Amino acid sequence: MLLDGKKLLITGVLMDTSIAFHVARLAQEQGAEVVLTSFGRTFRITQTIAKRLPVTPPVVELDVSNEEHLDTLADRLGEHLDTLDGVLHSIGYAPPGAFDFMNATWQDASTALHVSAYSLKALAAAALPRMTEGGSIVGLTLDASVAYPVYDWMGVAKAAFEATNRYLARDLGPKGIRCNLVSAGPIATTAARSIPMFEQFERWGERAPLGWDVRNAVPAAQACVALLSDWFPATTGEIVHVDGGFHAMGF
Repeated sequence: MLLDGKKLLITGVLMDTSIAFHVARLAQEQGAEVVLTSFGRTFRITQTIAKRLPVTPPVVELDVSNEEHLDTLADRLGEHLDTLDGVLHSIGYAPPGAFDFMNATWQDASTALHVSAYSLKALAAAALPRMTEGGSIVGLTLDASVAYPVYDWMGVAKAAFEATNRYLARDLGPKGIRCNLVSAGPIATTAARSIPMFEQFERWGERAPLGWDVRNAVPAAQACVALLSDWFPATTGEIVHVDGGFHAMGF
């Protein structure tokens, strides 16, 4: 029971194939109380998918690009949780134009950066009034130290996301809150399928020494649960790779 008594806010549950869904499931199995977020047209979808969890959690509305949603998040969470021990950031979006690096507009790039990078800081600040000392913020990334085919401005956004995590670790550490990322290998989720030529990522396992299954989100979810627990009390600003070892290999 790694998370016995913990209270968590989990974003990004859209389908039961997502890493966030498996984090929510494992967290409940490990003793946590969970609240999910969603917004707009996906809100009812998240409510439906939530029923597939061991315990159906409440879903609160949160669009991380909506200042009103962010400003009222702590108060609205109070309807379900008095305090918050952990937050999972599983949010990313880039418009189609952002996947064409040289022809992308600033609007394409800025949207990717806002939703996929700045939102980590925005979500942390919104949740902070309910966060407890010893709490943990965990985000999901795809290793941004290299350039991938077609990932383009989403890759740039992930680089900014990873830098944002380091600055959050600096500023929230004195409050006793850890900030870490899990760099997961590609998972064939609904969102990932929107990336042009995603099938190129399905060859990931050819270079990963442990192999990689794009249909299995559980290993990455397990790492998130571990980082949300008390088992990493002195780890912050870190990126834990759960990618079959792909990041460590050359040609």
